[in-house]
Amino acid sequence: MQGVLTGFTTIAVVIGVGAVLAHLRIVDLGAQHVLSRLAFFVASPALMVLTLSRADVHQVLSANLVASVAGVLVAAGTYVLLARLLWRRSLGDTTIGALSAAYVNAGNLGIPVASYVLGDAAFVAPTLLLQLLVLQPLALGFLDADARGGRARWSELLSRPFRNPLTVGSLVGVGLSLTGWTLPRAVAAPLGLLGDMAVPAMLVAYGIALRLGPGLGRAGSAAELATTSLLKLVAQPLVAWVVASAVLGVHGHALLAIVVTSALPTAQNIFVHATRYDRAPVLARDTILITTVGALPVIFLVAALLG
Repeated sequence: MQGVLTGFTTIAVVIGVGAVLAHLRIVDLGAQHVLSRLAFFVASPALMVLTLSRADVHQVLSANLVASVAGVLVAAGTYVLLARLLWRRSLGDTTIGALSAAYVNAGNLGIPVASYVLGDAAFVAPTLLLQLLVLQPLALGFLDADARGGRARWSELLSRPFRNPLTVGSLVGVGLSLTGWTLPRAVAAPLGLLGDMAVPAMLVAYGIALRLGPGLGRAGSAAELATTSLLKLVAQPLVAWVVASAVLGVHGHALLAIVVTSALPTAQNIFVHATRYDRAPVLARDTILITTVGALPVIFLVAALLG
């Protein structure tokens, strides 16, 4: 528990530095975009290559992946049923709502939390791969089809994951681990230096966004906002815990890692997709804000119970 508190304190302080810098007008949202892009395109892929190449991916990807999938299916599936049968939402709106309820912030917050709270960034790899290889391409395919009146470009859908630098970095790291190959020092050393930049860059950028980002607005339906937020903060980690502990027999630190990862807030890029396709942008934005604020006490509770 002491390690968890130390990890959260470290993360909170660095996020606070970003917020203070923004409040003092030393940086603005332009700086936040630069830091986020630098972390996304360069530092995080480098971190995932090195982290996963040194990890036991057989152990990390097995129970963790199964429990994570279960949490996603229950959270997203519940919203889809309610959206289609009760609220009569369109395909595009339903897709954004489902992502809001189940797509975790595995990059900007997941990697720092895994590194400093759980002790190993590899714990977030199964969720990253699930989202980048499966969930995001499927969701964008549905959004494209909705925008085109039911027609989707399957070639673009299938190639999309491999144009994402985090996906490529994660897959390279997994491949190195499975084959047992070791990167030469001339390659590993600069990758390590770049990877060390990922966590502080993401956290400072996140602090800037919290200070300068939009405030809570009114979603089209308060019931939908409550549903997506509760599914994300309560249902998804609860299902992951039940499946991991009762079905798969996971316990100890591995169980804590699975539940904490599932309890992460909704990813910020869901708002980007919602805005781009003009499908439920307010619902996405408000769910992100509520789950970001609510995730901290939820994860503290999880750590207190399982840590």
